[in-house]
Amino acid sequence: MTAFRAVVLEHFKHPRNRRTLERPTASIEGANPLCGDRIRVEVRIDQNVVTDAAFTADACAICIASASMLTEHARGLDIADARAIDAAWLHRALEGEPPPARRRCVTLPLDTFRRALDVHRDA
Repeated sequence: MTAFRAVVLEHFKHPRNRRTLERPTASIEGANPLCGDRIRVEVRIDQNVVTDAAFTADACAICIASASMLTEHARGLDIADARAIDAAWLHRALEGEPPPARRRCVTLPLDTFRRALDVHRDA
């Protein structure tokens, strides 16, 4: 088994932060109509710091693993550092890139997370 698959399976079987937040600062849904993945990312921001991040999802293993790793990493970051998380970081965290047809599975949580940060910026 490749490292990528092992990491995905670990975070799929034991996702971190798969829950809802009480009183989130922002709650945003994202979807991938091509494969059916649906995700909701919630963040709590206090004094420009992501104090908590969580997700709920009806999605594939890769999407759930990506959301798990992303929300774990984002907690405690200031907004600028949270915005700097990119697909390359997720690929490193997942210990490899997914097959080309599954790249959107990795980036859907990231895109949704960024939109949640944008809601905070616009508030």
